[in-house]
Order: sequence, then C-alpha cells, then structure tokens
Amino acid sequence: MKRKRPPPILTLTGNLLWEQTLEFPDWAPGRSQRAATARFQVGGKGINVSRMLNRLGDANTALCFTGGFSGAACAAWLRERKIGFRAFPAAGATRTGTVVRGGAGPETTFLGPDTPPGKAAIRACAAYLDGRPDGGILAVSGSLPGWQSPDFNPLRAALERWMRRGTLVADTYGPPLAWLAERPVALVKINRDEFDAFTAGRSPGARLAARLRDARGRFRALSWVVTDGGGPVAFIDAEGAAGTVVPPAVREVSPTGSGDVLLACILHARTRLGLALGEAVAFAAPFAAANAADPGIAEFPWPPPGK
Repeated sequence: MKRKRPPPILTLTGNLLWEQTLEFPDWAPGRSQRAATARFQVGGKGINVSRMLNRLGDANTALCFTGGFSGAACAAWLRERKIGFRAFPAAGATRTGTVVRGGAGPETTFLGPDTPPGKAAIRACAAYLDGRPDGGILAVSGSLPGWQSPDFNPLRAALERWMRRGTLVADTYGPPLAWLAERPVALVKINRDEFDAFTAGRSPGARLAARLRDARGRFRALSWVVTDGGGPVAFIDAEGAAGTVVPPAVREVSPTGSGDVLLACILHARTRLGLALGEAVAFAAPFAAANAADPGIAEFPWPPPGK
C-alpha cells in the first residue's frame, strides 16, 4: 500500500530579524566593552519553526519579508543553511537586533523598531498563499507590524480562504491573535504571559485549566497550547480534552526559540506521526527543554535526552 504523503508546511514570519549575538566575560551598562565572540543568525519565530522542522526532516518553506542590507544578509544566511524560503521584498529594511550574553546578568536582547512590510509585499504574500495547493499547513508566527492597517486586507482575505482549504496554526499575539482566535484556526500556541493578557478579565482568579476551557468555549480557535517557561505545558484539544505535560528539568542557557521548537515538534507529531494533541505535546516537550539548555536555536545535541 502506498504511503500517503504528509501535507506541505509553510511558516510565515511577519517580522524577520537580522540578529547578532555578543558574548562577554562580563558586561555592565554605561561603558565601552569588547565582546569575546560574535555570531550572526536570522531570527523570527517562523524561521525558528522552520529550522526545527528541517532538523526533524520535514519539508517546509519559510515565508518572510526582506528589505535593505539586513534583509539581503538574512536571505543569504538562509540560502547557506539550505533553509527553504520565499522572501517578499519589503518597503523598509529588515529590523536588526543584538543579543548580549555573559557575566552575572541574564541574557538581554535589544531590538530595532518594527517596520510594516508594505502594501506590495503583503499583496505578493497573499497571492503566493492563494497559489498553494489545498490541504497544506500554515503556521503564522510572531508579530505582524501594521496588522490593523488596510494594507493587510489582502493577507487577511488570503488567510480566510486558507482556513477553508487547509490548516492554519497561530503563534502570535496582540491584534493578529485577537483576529485569528475569532476564526476556526486549528491551534493557537501561546506563552503564559500572553495568554493571561489576552484573557484578562475572564474568569478572574480561576486556574489555568478553567481559563483554557473558557477560551475554548469563547473563541472559535479549535485547540490551545499554553507554555510557561520551564513549567508545565497546558493544552486543550478540539474535543475538549485537556491536560498538562511537565517538560524535563534542565539547566537553562537560553530560552530563545524554545516555544518555536515546541510548535515545530507538535506539527511533526500531529502530521507525521498521527498523534493526538496531548501526545504531541508530550513528544515535543523534551525537544523544547533541550533547546533551552543550549545557546543556539534548534542546534542542541541529537537526539535530546529522553528521546
């Protein structure tokens, strides 16, 4: 019997990041300091999801908006690492950021201003989505600067059409999350702080499980996963089955990208392994913990502990 080919996966990064990580023996604000090492990488939640999907052997395409010298550098980095992507030329330069590590203080990230991609780039992205075959999976990840502008009308319309012919997953926040949660997206993945802010005023004082049930009943999103740093991951699926998964305890080096690794592994477990949502979260949790124990993103030793 011929094995059915898994559906194609797309990730959408609305706010790409040219990112440099500087490592210091020690550092403090208010004086000049020389880094011991410097490293460049491309950031953005959808890019992180694609990197982990690549690690799992799942074919995927990362959609993003690129502009200026920083956008060109991001595109070159993605090509060098054989990360399949489709870049839509943005009106402004891709944002830049710096991660500072070292010394007694926690890892600190400095980000440049968000820049909306512009009307032409948004229209090009919408047209690309409309041209994809039915049955695909699209993960909308991270912020989408300018979302409330009329410039985003073509993309919103394309996402509405996508939900009628494929699977849409959301790992975003703010106005895009408010819009997506009111639609039948297959899954909302969100961290605890963002979930608390999003559901503020609903079921005050109630436990997380009760607020997840409330969210499942209040919004049209079919299922939810809520992460909480190294704490338990809570979930509720489309049938109302809920629970928590405790990830392995690790010595945290950098939490950056761990939620994105979790989402990639959930997608893999759901689409490639055929697992239920709770089983998929249990499958994914050790990978996310391993990512937090490593300074990179989706670069931890393989296989992770417990796998």
